[in-house]
Amino acid sequence: MTQPAGVVGRDGVTVNVVLPGRVATQRVTYFDEQKAKREGKSVEDVSAASPASIPLDRYGDPQEYADVVAFMASSRASYLTGWLIRIDGGLIAIV
Repeated sequence: MTQPAGVVGRDGVTVNVVLPGRVATQRVTYFDEQKAKREGKSVEDVSAASPASIPLDRYGDPQEYADVVAFMASSRASYLTGWLIRIDGGLIAIV
């Protein structure tokens, strides 16, 4: 099977995927609130503990995600295609 990047590359189209981790958004806040409710904990405790599983020990900033997406959509990334780009603070270990 031919990969999408290989099919459309000759037409000047690049195919990349950006995979976000835990980015500090309203949705992440909602998930923390739901987890706190389920576990009978305070939202502050859950929000403080969640980043502990992330090697950079924090949630990503939305601007950090936006910067990568902007780069991938720019002409500076015109030779990159067929990539999965994780923006997750190292949560998913790649060996």
